[in-house]
Amino acid sequence: MFKAMSFALLAGASCFVTIDQAAAIDAAGFQQPTVIYAGPPPQPAPTRAAYVDHTRMGGGFIEFLFGDGEGRGYRPPAYQQQPSYGEPQQATPEQEEAYEAAQRPFDPKFEKQLVDYDGREKPGTIVIDTPNKFLYLVQGDGKALRYGIGVGRPGFTWSGVKSITAKREWPDWTPPAEMLVRRPDLPRHMAGGPDNPLGARAMYLGSSLYRIHGSNEPWTIGTNVSSGCIRMRNQDVIDLYGRVNVGARVIVL
Repeated sequence: MFKAMSFALLAGASCFVTIDQAAAIDAAGFQQPTVIYAGPPPQPAPTRAAYVDHTRMGGGFIEFLFGDGEGRGYRPPAYQQQPSYGEPQQATPEQEEAYEAAQRPFDPKFEKQLVDYDGREKPGTIVIDTPNKFLYLVQGDGKALRYGIGVGRPGFTWSGVKSITAKREWPDWTPPAEMLVRRPDLPRHMAGGPDNPLGARAMYLGSSLYRIHGSNEPWTIGTNVSSGCIRMRNQDVIDLYGRVNVGARVIVL
C-alpha cells in the first residue's frame, strides 16, 4: 500500500511539472516553425496595374469597404500610370460642322420624283434650277423628272447653255490648277471609286471644267457647296446617266 501511495504522489508531481511547462510556453508565445527552401523562396508574379501595401490591411481595410471613406490604417492601391499613346486629337470647327451636317436627315423634297413641267424644252433636255437646287429632265407631255442637287458656293455659280460631251463611270479626278492654287492640300490625282469626290458617274459639260456628277456626301444636296459643278446623290446620278446621251442639251439658270 505504501508503494502504491508513493507511485500516485510521483505521478501527481509529474502532472504539475507538465502544467507549469505549458504555462511557460504560453507566456513565451508561440513561435512559427522555420521553413527551409531548397532554393530562393518563390517570388510573386509582378503586377502591371496596382500595388497593395498588405502590411496596412488590418481593421482599416474592413472600414474602407463598409465605411464612408478610407479606413484607419488602410491606403487604397496606388495605380501605376499606363504608357501614353499620344494626346487625343480635337476636332476642328470644319470637322465638327461636317459631322453635324452628316447627321441631318435627307430632305424628302430632294428625292427623285415626277412633277408637272410647263417649259418649252424638248424631251431629253436637262434644265438646272440653281437657286432652288433642282435638276429637271424634261419628259414631254407637261412632265419632267426632278432631282435634288448641290450647286456652286457663292462666287462659283454660273449660268448658260452647254451640252454633254462625255460620260464616265466611276471617273478619276484630277483637280484643275485653279483649284490647287486655292487648295494646295488636295491630291494631284485620285482614282475612281467610292471615296472619289466625283462619285459613281460624271457627265462633262462642253469644253468647260464643269460636270454633273455623283457625290459620296449626300447631305450636301440642297446646299451651295461646290466649285461650280452640279452634284447629285450617287443613286440619282446613276439613274440620270442611263437616261441621257452624249449631245444632250443642258440649260443652267
